[in-house]
Amino acid sequence: MCIRTLFAMSGQAFKPNQPRSVSRVIRAQDVSDGAGVRLKRSIGTPGFDHLDPFLLLDEFRSDNASDYVAGFPNHPHRGFETVTYMLAGSMEHRDHMGNRGLLDAGSVQWMTAGRGIIHSEMPRQENGLMWGFQLWVNLPASDKMTAPRYQDIPPDAVPVVELEGGGSVRVIAGEHAGVPGAVSGIATAPVYLDVRLPAHATLALPVTLGHHAFAYVYEGDARIGEGAGTQVGAHQLGVLSDGDGLEVRAGEGGVRLLVIAGRPLQEPVERYGPFVMNTREQIAQAVRDFQSGRFAQS
Repeated sequence: MCIRTLFAMSGQAFKPNQPRSVSRVIRAQDVSDGAGVRLKRSIGTPGFDHLDPFLLLDEFRSDNASDYVAGFPNHPHRGFETVTYMLAGSMEHRDHMGNRGLLDAGSVQWMTAGRGIIHSEMPRQENGLMWGFQLWVNLPASDKMTAPRYQDIPPDAVPVVELEGGGSVRVIAGEHAGVPGAVSGIATAPVYLDVRLPAHATLALPVTLGHHAFAYVYEGDARIGEGAGTQVGAHQLGVLSDGDGLEVRAGEGGVRLLVIAGRPLQEPVERYGPFVMNTREQIAQAVRDFQSGRFAQS
C-alpha cells in the first residue's frame, strides 16, 4: 500500500502551535538478552527505566549470525504488549496456544500478552543481516488480565506515505497525513512512525498534546525541535517535551528514525523480568501462576 501526499517537505502543511523539543538524549546501551542475542537498549536500562507507557526499546542489528542465531527460546509474559518491527531478516514466533507466525522484512507483530503467554522468537536464518526493533508497551490495570491476542501485519499492509521531494513515513500505528496505521485498538492510543528523510529535508509531524513521546534515530542524524533543535545521532533516543507537534531536520547524510508516542497511564508500575503489573502481590501471583503451569491453561 503506497499513498503519495500532497504537501511539500518544507512541512508547511502542518505547523505546531506548541512545538516539542528534546528534553534529554539517551544513548542506547549494548546488552545481551534471550539466549545471547546482542542488542542496543535505550529504554529499560538502570539510567532510563521507562517512559510511561513505554517500558523497553531494543534495536537488534547484526550480519554476524553468532549475535542472533540463538534467539529467544520459550519465555513468559504478563501485563503488557510487545511490538516487533522487522527491517531485515526473518524471525519465527510460536506460543503455548499453538499460534505460529513468520516475521519478514517490513512486517510488524503487535502482541498483547494480557493474562499470560509463553512464546519463543527464533531466527529463521543462519547468515545475513537481522535487523529490527522490539518495543514494550504497558497495559492499563483494567486490561492486564485480558486474553492474549496478536495483530500480525505483513509488509504490504503497512501504509507508506511518500513525501514530495523524497522521503517516506511508514504508518505502523496512529496516523500521518490522514492515513491510518496498520495497527488499531490499542489502549494507549499509540503513534508508531518509521520516518525516512533525505539530506537536509524537514518534516513537521503532529503529536497529541499530553502524550509521552520520543524519537529514536537508527541511521544518520537529525536536528529535532524548533529553531536550531537538538542534534540526535544514530542509536540515540530523544525524549520529547510536551506539545502538539514535532519538527525534524535531516543531517547531511539523511536520517531514518522512529517517532513513537502514547497516552501515559499514570499507574503504579511493578516489574519483574517478563511480568509488568501494578503491585508486588500481582507480580508474586504471576510467578506462582507461571511456575504452577497456569499460563499454559490460558
